[in-house]
Amino acid sequence: MYQQYKAEDKFGDLFLNFAILAIFISCLGLLGLASYSTIQRNKEIGVRKVLGASVAGIVQLLSKDFLKLVIIAIVIATPVAWFAMNKWLQTFAYQTTISIWIFLAAGILAIFVAIGIVSFQAFKAAVMNPVKSLRSE
Repeated sequence: MYQQYKAEDKFGDLFLNFAILAIFISCLGLLGLASYSTIQRNKEIGVRKVLGASVAGIVQLLSKDFLKLVIIAIVIATPVAWFAMNKWLQTFAYQTTISIWIFLAAGILAIFVAIGIVSFQAFKAAVMNPVKSLRSE
């Protein structure tokens, strides 16, 4: 029976490797986008700090936009992934259903990773001296 699904096992290993690579590249892209966003809003962050904004408030302000985008991506990707996985699973002799908790866990993990990456960049920008950002003009 194992010989029958040997090709599927190799495909699974290959798919896992490419999925890890894709997740790593997307995290690097998110880090770059968060860095670019904080650089673009450097003066705004400086003004907010001078006017008394807390570090947590600035981190929340910068993270909120990225969180919305990640949630939109999850809402779009979940039905597409469910449909593709369901079609693939129908090709097997022994069929099973796809649990919703798999998509919930993946979505929650994606949200935590995005919040971690964006909050790291936002925290770096929030603890920076506001005089340096406001003096550059």
